Amino acid sequence: MDKTIDCFLIGHNEMDFTVYEGEVGKMGINSGAYRDLNLNFISYNNKPYSASDIFNLFYFGNNESEGPLKPLNLGETFSAAIAYLGTYLDRRGFSFDFVNTFQDHKEELADKLKNRDIRTIAIITTLYVSVFPILEIMEFIKKYNRTAAVIVGGPFVSTQCRSMEPGSLGYLFGSIGADFYVNSSQGEAALVDIINALKKNLPPDSINNIYYKAGNRDEYTATPVSTEDNKLAENMVNWDLFSENVGEYAFIRTAVSCPFSCAFCGFPQHAGKYQTAGVELVEKELDRLARIKTLNSVNIIDDTFNVPVKRFKEILRTMCKHNYPFKWNSHFRCQFADRETVELMKASGCEGVFLGIESGSDQILKNMNKAVTVEQFHKGIRLLKEYGILTYGSFIVGFPGETDETVQETVNFIKESGLDFFRAQLWYCDPITPIWREKEKFGIKGESFEWSHATMDSGRACDIVEEIFLSVKNPVWVPQYNFECDGLFHLLHRGFSLEEIKRFIHSFNNAVREKIEDPSRKEIGFEAVMQIKNACSREGSFENLPVNENAKIDRSEVAFDF
Repeated sequence: MDKTIDCFLIGHNEMDFTVYEGEVGKMGINSGAYRDLNLNFISYNNKPYSASDIFNLFYFGNNESEGPLKPLNLGETFSAAIAYLGTYLDRRGFSFDFVNTFQDHKEELADKLKNRDIRTIAIITTLYVSVFPILEIMEFIKKYNRTAAVIVGGPFVSTQCRSMEPGSLGYLFGSIGADFYVNSSQGEAALVDIINALKKNLPPDSINNIYYKAGNRDEYTATPVSTEDNKLAENMVNWDLFSENVGEYAFIRTAVSCPFSCAFCGFPQHAGKYQTAGVELVEKELDRLARIKTLNSVNIIDDTFNVPVKRFKEILRTMCKHNYPFKWNSHFRCQFADRETVELMKASGCEGVFLGIESGSDQILKNMNKAVTVEQFHKGIRLLKEYGILTYGSFIVGFPGETDETVQETVNFIKESGLDFFRAQLWYCDPITPIWREKEKFGIKGESFEWSHATMDSGRACDIVEEIFLSVKNPVWVPQYNFECDGLFHLLHRGFSLEEIKRFIHSFNNAVREKIEDPSRKEIGFEAVMQIKNACSREGSFENLPVNENAKIDRSEVAFDF
């Protein structure tokens, strides 16, 4: 047997969509969670398909003789969490192994769970909003390995620790069945302390920020909570450790947390104190990435990459100086866009940006504490478009203070903005976000996707989201589940033009429209199927694609005019 692996890292689990849709469906087809998901899939041959799934089904069915092309799979982007944690462990003398994604590496994972001596298994929860993906991973682990201690940490755990009552939290932990849970906005120090305690056969009660199983009972003991202070500058990723596994796409970060405090966002609460890495450290990490010959695109996941502005411009100048062989994309606050910045972005290889615009109403932006005006958004988008940088705008419907009138302002903004792509989604009421401190002021009741406040409730907001989906034809609405902004760049790097991508997404959306207009419909129609097949085969043009202009939703309660 090979040398003991101190920690085996398991990356993101993008569950089989049929399973995931079934689990969310148990909440009720009229629940906010299911209605939000309902805009992200179609039913074909009695099976639900996300946009990525249907693309893979029809593209390869239509193009079997055109040579190799990898299926569209967002899991192929190399995980920033695995890169960071692996580096962190390596620098402290611990051995590690990993699978970047759970679904795509099940055979490899099963083999290593059975045949390798593994001390601990760490499940990363960065992108999870439900427990279902974790339960699936745990079931798999128990099937092949019952000796390694399982550790679950990350944002999902810290959120539950903040929001759940002790009894409910204990039941959740017992249902998952892990040995340790890390309750920290960072957590890497606690992970190391757990591994070290197990190696030396020490009791875990001296480790801060964890829950651990007490003996053979299904009960968990909490240890004291203290703030970890892991300096990003001291823990930049060593990409040489992962060069053979990275492939074409990678996530990286140059900052921790966010300098802003938007009222709808819990990210600063999850991530802790805001900190940035210096330009020289970022340059060294990019230099390492440039040595990976397979790498085509880097997604910089900083919540606000272009702030501070001076640092951002210095990084861009560094990228221009080195003329790195990969493209890059990121989140971007377009109120800080000026001509020099956007010129540098284009010259340095920026292929597109994710814009968290959230609303086209100045009043709602004020409620959200976004520190921006609608006019600043317009100016920033115009500059980005002038330089040919792809723009994707994200919007929230139903934030406290939202009315039909403020929604109309948002719709007007979307249509006039010049964005390439957009998505509107139901506000998620999270008790750890700043707006929760004003719940009495706004009359907020409920949480998650089931809520009400003084001017709207989640049911009404769902109706509005569907109406926006049905009625706004340009820019193009992008499916979120397992696609969103990343899917756009993955298709671009597969040689698809922007027109071809829009044509495919429009054909998918037309099929989704059929079930929104007629909820009794179980399958998409023949014409919709042919539109998607033709789009996947890259035949025809975007301009010639038929678009259903007649939404059949009851408009009696819709006050705005699309």
